[in-house]
Amino acid sequence: MTGTPGAGRWNTGADGPDDSVVAGDCAVGATAVTVAGVDAAGNPAHPALAAELVRAGLVVGAARHLAAAPVPPGVETVVLGPLSPALERLTTAVAAGIPAVVLASGDPGCFGIVRRLRAAGLPVRVLPAVSSVAAAFARAGLSWDGAAVVSAHGRDAREALNACRALPRVAVLTAPGAGAAELGAGLAGWSRRLVVAEHLGTDAERITWTTPAEAAAGSWADPHVLLSLAPGPGGAARVDNQPAAAPAAGWALPEGAYQHRDSMITKAEVRALVVAGLRPRLGRLVWDVGAGSGSVGIECALLGAAVVAVERDPAAVDLVHGNAARHGVDVRVVPGAAPAALDGLPDADAVFVGGGGTGVLAAVAARRPARVLVALAALDRVAPARDVLRAVGYTVDGVQLSAARLADLPGGSIRLAATNPVVVLTGELL
Repeated sequence: MTGTPGAGRWNTGADGPDDSVVAGDCAVGATAVTVAGVDAAGNPAHPALAAELVRAGLVVGAARHLAAAPVPPGVETVVLGPLSPALERLTTAVAAGIPAVVLASGDPGCFGIVRRLRAAGLPVRVLPAVSSVAAAFARAGLSWDGAAVVSAHGRDAREALNACRALPRVAVLTAPGAGAAELGAGLAGWSRRLVVAEHLGTDAERITWTTPAEAAAGSWADPHVLLSLAPGPGGAARVDNQPAAAPAAGWALPEGAYQHRDSMITKAEVRALVVAGLRPRLGRLVWDVGAGSGSVGIECALLGAAVVAVERDPAAVDLVHGNAARHGVDVRVVPGAAPAALDGLPDADAVFVGGGGTGVLAAVAARRPARVLVALAALDRVAPARDVLRAVGYTVDGVQLSAARLADLPGGSIRLAATNPVVVLTGELL
């Protein structure tokens, strides 16, 4: 099952910066491998495919695709299993000027075989079918121009799960052991509606609207497409149609961008370093422990990460909810005091500890996130915090940040107004 639907014409350009063959290598008239999409029912969708098969000297595809396509008698066929033998045979055919056709599911240009063919140096032309993702959204009656498409097939499924936690509208190409049941279980605590699309385009097609808990308890045909939708009409989408792009307003925003109490907020200069150290992006999960106003976690969410904010003060919990809504991100807020509030949370890739002392830091470190950042205003807490992290195997670096901001004086003069110095410790597992 593959990604985005495309127009029915030759694709003679490069697929993008990750592909190794430049556009000129696929110019019309070159001996190129024709990659043709086959829909979920096994039907070739592009009218040009019949002519390509007639002139082909080699056809490669899964057994079901070879059986469904009108491959002329006597044409050499290779059944796809391990990809390496097929790539070798295709490379030989191209070198000999033998026309070759590859049959693949849906749109093979997104999470499909096109990328592997291009990486092998093969010139490629694509005849896409309607993708399983486009079909799933269509069956659900939803638009998907603002959706993120991710894959849990042949890669760490936690990244697909974290995309569903972070973004309001996500399509997941699933795999056995990384499907609706597993992703549904991982979405416990996040408000989501799921659509499971099985056997698309066949007589056995089934479209099921469900909850994460129901999906976790269900049994689903492999592979299927999972749609994860945040509350709203079909899942609210970013208006800029860039579901995981850097925020237009940037990050390390001024304190005035957040509601906070008595200046209890991580200052912009400190936040810039902390967010950089947490390395948020789509597919990662960040904890913001002792969240306060939630500014650190919110900026991680703006950069695509899934975020859990832990805060014990009920008034601050309300502030986090309000600030997250103000910035249009979905931050899961867990009320309660750490370390007890950390029990049962999904493991994080990175954690910011904004308060709670060494007991909280030790509990965080025991969960072994790849990176832990701590902001400390009191110098007598620096060495104990460093020792907690080192004791469980973290390499620890630290920096003291002192900033002075411009402030006006009477008569048009300017002075420097110092902010309180802060020590930021960074622990990293090597």
